[in-house]
Amino acid sequence: MTDMRQKIPSVNALLESAEAAGLFEEIPRQVITSSIRSTLDAARVWGGTEPEGGWLAAVERDAHQWRKTSLRKVINATGVVLHTNLGRAPVSERAKQAVLDSLEYSTLELDIENGRRGSRQSHLKELLKEITGAEDALVTVNAASALLLAINSIAADRDTIISRGELVEIGGSFRLPEIINKSTSNLVEVGTTNRTHLKDYVLAIGDDTRCILKVHRSNFIQKGFVTEVDINELAALSSDGVEVIHDVGSGLLLSLDNFGLTGEPLVQDSVAAGATTIFSGDKLLGGPQAGIIVGKKTTISAIATNPMARAVRPDKATIAALEATLSAYRDQSTALREIPVLSMLTASPDEIAQRAQRLAELLPGASTMPGASSVGGGSFPESSLPTTLVAINPGSCEEMMRILRDNHPPIIARVLDDRIVFDVRTMKDDEFDQLAAVCS
Repeated sequence: MTDMRQKIPSVNALLESAEAAGLFEEIPRQVITSSIRSTLDAARVWGGTEPEGGWLAAVERDAHQWRKTSLRKVINATGVVLHTNLGRAPVSERAKQAVLDSLEYSTLELDIENGRRGSRQSHLKELLKEITGAEDALVTVNAASALLLAINSIAADRDTIISRGELVEIGGSFRLPEIINKSTSNLVEVGTTNRTHLKDYVLAIGDDTRCILKVHRSNFIQKGFVTEVDINELAALSSDGVEVIHDVGSGLLLSLDNFGLTGEPLVQDSVAAGATTIFSGDKLLGGPQAGIIVGKKTTISAIATNPMARAVRPDKATIAALEATLSAYRDQSTALREIPVLSMLTASPDEIAQRAQRLAELLPGASTMPGASSVGGGSFPESSLPTTLVAINPGSCEEMMRILRDNHPPIIARVLDDRIVFDVRTMKDDEFDQLAAVCS
């Protein structure tokens, strides 16, 4: 039998064909060469069979992928508002424009009034002080870096006290004890997994104590025979030599109790108690990924002068998006309307049902059904938001899900009871037609 691999064309032969076909006019020669090699390698693996449409067509298909980036926009039809795999919080239109403006020459570190060098932190400091009630503020690249920086600044080579019930594991298998260890502070555990009392902290305070750390268990809950110390009681233990740090997690800046979402600590309450407060920018706050530290001026000043602060400082795009997001919080109604995360979480069941019906009318054979959305991102782990799902029954859910992912932009949905379901809570109205075009 003839080995089909003997009929595979050479790289030079395909380069000549590509040049004759005019491919070099729109695609760089280096890209074409790379695509030829990958096409030929794939053919050898499959026994030398000529690709569908011919060799040159296969090369052209591969080459056209060079303009595509791996990080790209998707349509989130899952109903998970803070979807970690999809980048958590989508930012507001105002924040998007701010990012675009920041990518030009900008006033990142220029005091425009006197023409001298300024601080990139100045764009956020006053806003954070106004919104949280803190004396001072500092922003880093994410909450984990903020915690590492704060503990290293306050308790390097000294003791940090924490309840055993708060030694949590965060995303990506990173564990709090490991972060504290990297800060060069000595971890002192108190209490038990389910019960820690104020006296446990009091008895643990010694000459080497510099920090008492309280961490909100944002991605799980404890029920039953459990006790933990309120931040107000804990903050009362702070002194000239001991700082109380409260990692509140998701950065909730306004109460969502009236919308049935309870259990997450408000940043303002932690600040009012007197704690140095740490939270994320890309979760319930609804902005870009960032770590935010607010608290007393003396404490923030000590953290800001740590040499490590430069290594974790935010870039101009982060600062621009966060500034625009925080500006919306000056008025609660504006924040609820403009910040996508808050708008999605507070949408009424009737509004969701009406939008779901509009989508269902665009999809052949679609029906609506009751369901539940989730907050995601390790926030409000007990909460389930009533929603209306739009369901379709394709011949193969697996194949249809692949088609949805291959769309431009990719559409991410869920499979439920052998049906594909779409949750409009996390979709924009202008995305309905794009979904309909794929499903028609």
